[in-house]
Amino acid sequence: MTETGKICALTGHRDLPGSFDRNALYDGLEELIKEGYTFFCCGMARGFDLAALECLVDLKQRYHVRLEACIPYAGYEHGMPKSARLRYEVLLTWCDEKTVLYPAFFPGCFLARDRYMVEKADLLYAFCIRKTGGTAYTVGYAQKLGKPVKEIPHPEQG
Repeated sequence: MTETGKICALTGHRDLPGSFDRNALYDGLEELIKEGYTFFCCGMARGFDLAALECLVDLKQRYHVRLEACIPYAGYEHGMPKSARLRYEVLLTWCDEKTVLYPAFFPGCFLARDRYMVEKADLLYAFCIRKTGGTAYTVGYAQKLGKPVKEIPHPEQG
């Protein structure tokens, strides 16, 4: 927890299904802010992370929230297609803190970034519809540490 509020880390898949509800994501983030979460850690990956950050940038114009870009390694954005890189760069300008965890890529740097965010957070807000991969790992790591995990509902849960 920070001096001003609770910390929320974000995790979700890079490939979002067509049924993904961005309005539900926005509403869920706004509810977290109303519950006292005022600092958000974003892993800056395409898909869920950047969608959540877009919502938070909008919410930041109405609420006092702080955003941390948790960048796995220096130059991370260079591996993105041009349109995604431009989106990333614009969203990065809205972040209050920019933490670059490692000077260069290495196998495991993404999971290290995820552990950094979970260890810092009071809550993990997750969109996880698969039992394997980085998002599932991050949810499991939070549970192992006894951190609460709030999952975004999705149609595939049925």
